Amino acid sequence: MLNGLLPGTAATFADIGAQPVIGSLVELAEWDAFCSANQWHGGAALHVDTGMNRLGVSVDEAAALAPRIRTENHGITLLISHLACAEQPEHALNRRQIELFREVRLLYRGIPGSLANSSGIFLGNSAHCDMVRPGAALFGVNPTPGHRNPMHPVIELRARVVLIRSVPKGETIGYNATWTAKHAARIAVVAVGYADGYPRAASASDTTPGSEAIVADTRCPLAGRVSMDLLAVDVTVLPDNAVRRGDLVTLIGATIGVDELAAAAGTIGYEMLVNLGRRYHRIYRDN
Repeated sequence: MLNGLLPGTAATFADIGAQPVIGSLVELAEWDAFCSANQWHGGAALHVDTGMNRLGVSVDEAAALAPRIRTENHGITLLISHLACAEQPEHALNRRQIELFREVRLLYRGIPGSLANSSGIFLGNSAHCDMVRPGAALFGVNPTPGHRNPMHPVIELRARVVLIRSVPKGETIGYNATWTAKHAARIAVVAVGYADGYPRAASASDTTPGSEAIVADTRCPLAGRVSMDLLAVDVTVLPDNAVRRGDLVTLIGATIGVDELAAAAGTIGYEMLVNLGRRYHRIYRDN
């Protein structure tokens, strides 16, 4: 459990057989007290901050703890740190964090170490240690921004057309009338919106193109603001009857990756994925 040990929760970790990642001396003291009082030997990880300045004991604290960890049974079964700039391979902080973590690991011989997140895996062997922690990359997010995505797409998001309507030239679509039909248009209204986690920031306007959807195997642009439960897609380029009420359109998948939709919304693939809500019917396919 990556985010530390909240006060009074040690027994819950033991009940479910989970190992906390200890991120401060206070947490370590509380965990030690619980383990000693209850003879719990389920293990825990120790998080060392090497430059993220978020969670973790400092490098100096880790050095001071090392003799105690080795000579007393603190049940530390993993040593971890976290890279701050792994998506930027040339960033100087990567090398500094890798070097600091290597120095700390020398003090904790015999305890496995883990540093690399999804992007950190692609920094090379020096970041791999004993265990890597791929996250968003497993779901198809590109761990090497600016380069070809080495991961296969995993997520596909589709929604149904609830209405096809004709919009005369000069008419507007959606809230605040931000999108104006520059020609007589055919619009597919799709039953998905920001209440489902589809980003409102991916909306289209007269000055901003917004995202796209795949309708009848064709990429078609959004039209107007994404609403709470609905969005509109300009399907004028499609032949008549190419799309009908009840048809599925693809919002993520095929040629529209998670990162592309996220970029259209001014965010990152990580946020895009975690925002996908509970209202979707989920289908899990075993590959």
